[in-house]
Amino acid sequence: MGIHARRGLALAAVAAVVGTAVAAAPPQAGDRAAAKTPTAAKAPVAAKTPVATGYGGAVSSVDPDASAAGVEVLRKGGNAVDAAVATAAALGVTEPYSAGIGGGGYFVHYDARTGRVQTLDGRETAPLTADKGLFTENGAPIPFAEAVTSGLSVGTPGTPATWDEALDTWGTRSLAEVLRPATRLAERGFTVDETFRKQTADNRERFADFPASAELFLPGGELPVVGSTLTNPDLARTYRELAADGVDAAFYRGGIGRDVVDTVRKPPVDPRADRKVRAGDLTAEDLRVYEVRHQKPTKVRYRGLDVYGMAPSSSGGTTVGQALNMLERTDLSAADRTAYLHRLIEASRVAFADRGRWVGDPASEDVPVKGLLSQRYADSRACLIRDDAVLTSPVAPGDPNRPGKGCDPRGTAAPTTYEGESTTHLTTADRWGNVVAYTLTIEQTGGSGITVPGRGFLLNNELTDFSFAPANPAVHDPNLPGPGKRPRSSMSPTIVLDKGRPAFALGSPGGSTIITTVLQVLTGHVDRGLPLVDAIAAPRASQRNTAATDLEPGLWNGAERARLEELGHVFKQNPEIGAATAVQRLDDGRWLAAAETVRRGGGSAMVVSPSP
Repeated sequence: MGIHARRGLALAAVAAVVGTAVAAAPPQAGDRAAAKTPTAAKAPVAAKTPVATGYGGAVSSVDPDASAAGVEVLRKGGNAVDAAVATAAALGVTEPYSAGIGGGGYFVHYDARTGRVQTLDGRETAPLTADKGLFTENGAPIPFAEAVTSGLSVGTPGTPATWDEALDTWGTRSLAEVLRPATRLAERGFTVDETFRKQTADNRERFADFPASAELFLPGGELPVVGSTLTNPDLARTYRELAADGVDAAFYRGGIGRDVVDTVRKPPVDPRADRKVRAGDLTAEDLRVYEVRHQKPTKVRYRGLDVYGMAPSSSGGTTVGQALNMLERTDLSAADRTAYLHRLIEASRVAFADRGRWVGDPASEDVPVKGLLSQRYADSRACLIRDDAVLTSPVAPGDPNRPGKGCDPRGTAAPTTYEGESTTHLTTADRWGNVVAYTLTIEQTGGSGITVPGRGFLLNNELTDFSFAPANPAVHDPNLPGPGKRPRSSMSPTIVLDKGRPAFALGSPGGSTIITTVLQVLTGHVDRGLPLVDAIAAPRASQRNTAATDLEPGLWNGAERARLEELGHVFKQNPEIGAATAVQRLDDGRWLAAAETVRRGGGSAMVVSPSP
């Protein structure tokens, strides 16, 4: 394994501009037989492009090899779900520090045949032995950095089960078929870019302390060279095992799972390392009982559009939805840029106050989803927002079970807890009109830092998304650890329908900034009239009920900052917030795929064919 000096190779199939197969009717879910079609021609993948329009379907992700893997599956007759799994598997190769089978995520699907939006919660779970003191010792929280790089932070992975469940429920191709592009990519390698090298450098000290991580990502103890090719034959073998034996037999009841458990319970630390690495308590039973949840999506009505998101354990759907409801009464299209940003920031601040108090794993907590998403409650909270003043964080939560008539928040304030800012998002669409928005993660960039020996993938540190202790002892915290509990997430895969048909779908990585990124892209497109790629590229602000609002350089250096500071806003600079991707159905029947122009080195938007 490791990096070899084969430069300039990008070995996924060419997909952005070739292939035009059009079928009269979509294959039905459950028709898992692979079609006998010629292998797609191989050639270097084109440079990243942030926007593409055409026919036959679309894929948008952060990486051209991953997007090409999804388009390859679409070209062979697969649907949006098949393409989403293929893209995700390829991201496990090319974005191993953000996603992979050692993590989890949330899958939102629009079914063109039924007109329904449905979701899968593939979030990681705490061990069955976990309790609220999981991250405390002697009555005090352990240092966050020590929690991250440990077996203690590893939750039961949900990504393999999510892929299997999505394909079984809505897919038309076998797991073996959709894993082929990623398996090939892992074997032959992908070209290291500056973003990958920087992310490796940021994790160098951690990776060096785990021999399997060092061997894969630090060949000879050195950082990978930009332009060189990283191969991962261990991951290729792991994918083949999943394809041959099935997810349950190979992972949740088989050899891959046993290796995961062994790694968590006895982290393979270099004996020369002086890092304190705590063991976790994950067991084979935790893997055996893991289940992906089919959940009803969240839904709000905004400017005549139906906005569907992810219900708890994610806080994305409820928090984005509540903020949109608070903004519904304001004409953001007529507001100047300063007024627009002010309203966006304040709505986010209030929605995050309620998120912190009310949202957790619904299997363990009473989460008032209906109340949080009611327009009546949003109106009772929006009246806190003034055009000539700024709220002071932490704002106290309201009570969606008993919305008041006035603007008294009535609750006791608690600060927002930290959440890692890695993760990745992909969006897909097919020729029949099916759409997927899928956000997946291993939490921090580099996850726990621990690669499963011989398996080629990093383990998550997802359990650090739990609160280590209540942010305010006087306020109930719904996000404390518990047995089998899912930590709260901010992942916000979103699908927007117009009169029952897809308008666009989007999502982003970025920890708690995911919510504000999705909110700003959505309002930038719907209210401000920006083309989707421009709404994604626009400089971002992110307020999460914290003392200061994060600003990207484009706003930090802009005229709006001074005007907002005059109102009372406090800012801190953040070099990069999120990395969104999206797809959109155009009026003429074409698909548009959109991605970042600059963030994370730019994203990769592809369509099956530029012409019908």
